[in-house]
Amino acid sequence: MNKKSVRDVEVAGKRVFVRVDFNVPVENGQITDDTRIRETLPTIKFLVEQGAKVILAAHFGRPNGQVVEELRLTPVAAKLAELLGQNVIKADQSVGEIVKAQVDALENGDVLLLENVRFNEGEEKNDPELAKAFADLADLFVNDAFGAAHRAHASTSGIAAYIPAVSGLLMEKELDVLGKALNNPERPFTAIVGGSKVKDKIAVIENLLNIADNVLIGGGLSYTFLKAQGYEIGKSLLDNSKLDLALSFIAKAKEKGVNFLLPVDIVVTDKFSADANTQIVDIDSIPADWEGIDIGPKTRELYADVIAKSKLVVWNGPMGVFEIEPFSHGTRAVAQACATSEGYTVIGGGDSAAATEKFHLAEQMNHMSTGGGASLEFMEGKALPGVVALNDK
Repeated sequence: MNKKSVRDVEVAGKRVFVRVDFNVPVENGQITDDTRIRETLPTIKFLVEQGAKVILAAHFGRPNGQVVEELRLTPVAAKLAELLGQNVIKADQSVGEIVKAQVDALENGDVLLLENVRFNEGEEKNDPELAKAFADLADLFVNDAFGAAHRAHASTSGIAAYIPAVSGLLMEKELDVLGKALNNPERPFTAIVGGSKVKDKIAVIENLLNIADNVLIGGGLSYTFLKAQGYEIGKSLLDNSKLDLALSFIAKAKEKGVNFLLPVDIVVTDKFSADANTQIVDIDSIPADWEGIDIGPKTRELYADVIAKSKLVVWNGPMGVFEIEPFSHGTRAVAQACATSEGYTVIGGGDSAAATEKFHLAEQMNHMSTGGGASLEFMEGKALPGVVALNDK
């Protein structure tokens, strides 16, 4: 990804509009996980130290172009000030005369956080007028919101039509790690694909079959593959419309010499709750009125063995319903195998990242992607609008 980064440009004394991803979980006005804020600190601190006037822009929740009081970024401003160790000026709007005056009053090294950009109707429509209004506040655009890079919005890509645009340090790191994994991977390269729906992962699996040495399948989507091969899957998740596609993936893997692994045993349950009855069965023995909910111990061991022998592992999607303790063991085993692997481990955001955090293994991974949807689309080989818009080196 040959894009200019904030390191490649002069920022001292400049007004720098930085798009960040501060869409953090909040309960009763308190931020429950500040990871996304902490991940942007290197870029913000770099700009502050270089003497830039930092204007931060972020979205929060889904206000759909309306001002929603509980979706204001006020708790984020307080948390950011605490983490940065300096005052953060909080604007009550993201464009307009008052905001312009606040920007004009900034000294070098000051930080201003604009209000939720999605309070503007034009943000998600990538309205050129709104993009121009954002651009008029600044001399330079820095995109550090990898988690929103797959969106063509006014503050993620539209603004880049009017002022020079470069990546932030987090964006640069994400593109570097994921780009290297997909374009020039160390081998053996193992891709782990889980999650509930086949349709969400079709393009990912298709792209990975051209790149990976091993593809390990788990989660709800695995039952469609098993059903396609003629197994009884009981009440397990099934996408009937994707049976032929599942068979074609298995055939393509064989043709390309890719080791395509499906579960060999399953944890099944009689109901979807923590107090359910469970049993472990081989894939040819799933009871007709039970549901597959997790990968079994033989599969965990098989997958852990492949992960241990890999130089690079990219994981996207859990192996089961990890949020419910009795159904979490498969996802935990894969997370543990990634954590102890001597290879380079990349966790592709979303549920995989949440699981890794839950099991207190995040610190042992080499790279935790901050973008669920963005890393998914990147792994599909798609161009991300927020990246395409940046200036080339």
